This record gives sequence, C-alpha cells and structure tokens, in this order.
Amino acid sequence: MSTFGAYFRLWRVGWVLVREGVVSALPSEGLPAPIALAKSFITIFERSKARHQKRSDRLAQAVERLGPSYVKIGQFLATRPDVVGVEFANDLSQLQDRMAFFPSAAAKANIEGSLGRPIGELYASFGDPIAAASIAQVHPAEVETSAGRKKVAVKIVRPGVRQRFAHDIEAMYLVAYMQERFLASSRRLRPVEVTKTLEQTTKVEMDLRLEAAALSEIAENTERDPGFRVPKVDWERTGRDVITMEWIDGTRMSDVEGLRAAGHDLNLLADTLIQSFLRHTLRDGFFHADMHPGNLFVDADGMIVAVDMGIVGRLGKKERRFLAEILYGFITRDYIRVAEVHFEAGYVPGHHNVESFAQAIRAIGEPIHGQPAETISMGKLLTLLFEVTELFDMATRPELVMLQKTMVVVEGVSRMLNPRFNMWKASEPVVGDWIRTNLGPKRIATDLKDGLKAAVKLAEAVPEIAAKTEKFHHQLLHMSEHGLRFDAETAEAIGKAEARHNRSARIALWIIALTLLYIAWMLS
Repeated sequence: MSTFGAYFRLWRVGWVLVREGVVSALPSEGLPAPIALAKSFITIFERSKARHQKRSDRLAQAVERLGPSYVKIGQFLATRPDVVGVEFANDLSQLQDRMAFFPSAAAKANIEGSLGRPIGELYASFGDPIAAASIAQVHPAEVETSAGRKKVAVKIVRPGVRQRFAHDIEAMYLVAYMQERFLASSRRLRPVEVTKTLEQTTKVEMDLRLEAAALSEIAENTERDPGFRVPKVDWERTGRDVITMEWIDGTRMSDVEGLRAAGHDLNLLADTLIQSFLRHTLRDGFFHADMHPGNLFVDADGMIVAVDMGIVGRLGKKERRFLAEILYGFITRDYIRVAEVHFEAGYVPGHHNVESFAQAIRAIGEPIHGQPAETISMGKLLTLLFEVTELFDMATRPELVMLQKTMVVVEGVSRMLNPRFNMWKASEPVVGDWIRTNLGPKRIATDLKDGLKAAVKLAEAVPEIAAKTEKFHHQLLHMSEHGLRFDAETAEAIGKAEARHNRSARIALWIIALTLLYIAWMLS
C-alpha cells in the first residue's frame, strides 16, 4: 500500500463529504464531546446549496464528485447495513449507477484489444452507447448469423477503471485498519475483511468473462423454471473487457404502468420473482445479487429476464440448511431451535447463553405472528435481527448479509408490482418443498450419500498420504544423521535474495536458516 497516496485520497474523500454536507447530516448521538464539537465546526465549510438538500441527495452529489470507483464502493456498502447502519445503507442504495458515456472509439479499441480482431469482423454494425455505469457501458450492435442479422447488446469495461479502483481501494483499507485499531466495538464487523470482499467482488465484476460464466450457469440452473430466464451469451465475442449477449426486447420492471399497459399480470409477476429468487438461493446456492428493477425486464411472453450478472452470491449446503432451519423455526415459533442453529453454525460465540439469545429471537418473531402476512416487512425484520445479533457479538457473515439485502430488494420490487403482496404465501411453495426435502427423512439419505463420497475420496488419497508421510520420515532421519545441507540452487537463491532485500530482510532470512540448523542439531 502506498501510505502517502492513501492518506491523500482519504483527505480528498473527507473534504468532498464535508463540502457536500454529508458529514453534518450524520447523526451526532453517542459521539464523544470533542468529535461532536469538531463536527459542528466543520459545517462552515459546507456549500450553501447542500444545506437545503436531503442526506441521500447530498450523498449522491458527493459520490458523483468522487468518481466511478466510489459509486461502486457506495453500492457495495449499501448491501452491508450491519457495517454502515440501516439508514445510511438505505441512502446508499439510492445511488444511481449512471455515468457519462466514454467515447465509442475507446470502446472499439477496448473490444479489439480484448478479442484480438477488428470491429468489422466481429459485428455487422456497432451503434452509439445507450447506457453507462461506473464499470462499463452498453452498445447496441448486430451480428451475422445463418438466419440473417441478429441484434445483440455489447457491454464494454470503462477504460482505466481498474487502475482507478486499485488506487481508491487503498483509502478504504486505511479506514478499515484504523477502524479495527481504534474502535474495538467495530472489530466483530471485520472491516478489513469487508474491504477485501469489496475488492474481490469488484475485481470479479471487472472481468466480463466471469459475468458471462455466471449468466451461463444460471441459464443451466433455470432451464426448466417457469417465468424466468437470462440472456444468452455470445462466447465468440466475449473476453475480459467485453461481453456480447442476446438483445432483450421487453419492458423494464420499474415501468409498472408500461407492464400494465402491455397486459401483464402484475400479481403473478410479483409471485414469480420472489419464487425464482428463493429457488435459485435454496436449490442452487447461486443467486443474482443485484436484482433491482432496472436489471429486470419482462418480455412479450411474460417471462422475467434478469440482466447484469456482475454481482452474484453463493451459499453452501450448510448455510442453506441453517437458513432453512432458522426460517422454519420462525414459522413454527420454535425460538430455542432458532437460537441453537445460530450457535451450531458458529454465528454467535459459544460463551453466550442459548436461552437468553432465544429470548431475543422471540422479541423478533412474536410481532410477526401478530400481524397480517401482507403487512410484514422483511426490511423491518432484518433491522431487528441486526440489532439483536449486535448485542450477542455475532460476527459478520458476508454471504448472509448479501442474501438478506438482496431479499429485501426483491421483496421491494414485488411490493411495487403488488402493494398487497404476501411474501410468506408466495414463498411457501418453494420454501416448503425445500424444507420437506432437506429437513426430513431425505436429509439423512443425502447426508449418508455425501459422507460416503467423502470416505471414498479419503480412501483414494490414503496411498498418496502414506507415501508423502514415509518420504518426510526419511528426510527427517537423513537430516538427523547428516545435518542440514543446502544444494547449489538453494545457496544461489539465498544469495540472490540477500542481494535484493534490505538489511532487515537479510537478518530475517538468516534467523530462519539458523533455526533450521538448530532443529537439525537437536535431532542428531
């Protein structure tokens, strides 16, 4: 990390947040007196226009000034209400990932550099951009096929975005390290791990081959699913910086009036959307983690088509089982079992009392059973859950937080389509079937099958493990009888390493060598 550069970028971020009035709009409750005083003092540096704006508008303005990287950082933090708080996460979730277009000439150069072929060979026609986001922009194009010309969508990575993000993430790491060092209460949230997750997910999103692979995987998973699909990928015209896919003619799910005018059943669409999401999560363990209405279309046949698979989530078998047991416990009001699952999964540290945690879970679950199902908000439920888990030192589980946030977004889209949407009723066919399959007698058969596979793999590996153990044993005997010896290549490598590194590195290297010699002497 370039510490000087990170400090400079952090100073710039702080200055922009102050100027746009974001800092003064943050709550002052619970702040130490010196910090509260400093917060009130820096308001003199605010732009006068910012004082009359809502906090979400101030935040949007600040992020726009900071650049594309911070749009992506903001959107990621919107999925982590456990880290930034529920209200601030809601503000961040309103950030619009709409950036200025970059020139078509740069887009064409990016395509040719990624695919190694001229634009004229790849596309019969190539149009001007129609949408631009923080990482990439989309162009309409046409390709020649045996059936004639076919319209496609071409997504191209923004030039220079990788280098810009690599620099901006340094400031995030600096904040995370400072947070862990000076704020003991924040350590359970693992801010450094959160930043690593942000870095990894964004790097994945910047490699469009991986997005193409995600589209391909979910297309296979949903091949027989009713009412849901994703665009087909043109692999011949896809590389690290470009992805070419099927052009979708349809109505955006955000255009409710347009959907109604086209004759679509909005209530059916709402049910299909939540059922599709739960099916992908529970059955496949692989889900689209950015299902806001701008990424969802409805085609002429009433099929929901999900685009932009840059952000995806995965759940292992154990996580899916724990999730189902927790959900089933809430439904059956078995709060002791819900609490036990949290402890079995390692979500809550073992030094806490199970019964006390069950009492806290009851405080969340009982209000659900006292309301009509269509009035229960998953967002409110998750807010309460975050508050309770904080009391019991529950460590951050990034994969679960992403799942929970996506569930809130999908529920919101479904309620937008159908204001009386009953999430529990719509979910029952999928969740109920999964619970019956995976928490009943079939679960035992599945566990036995998985255990048998693991045993077979271990048996296959036994000869190799034995051979390596025997080899290691002989090496130890040889070293005890003849001492530790470096061959010519090792000695030369040590010499080169010594020449390359500074004095402290050389000292560390010789300490390691002397330690090995001491071990050899003790064995002799």
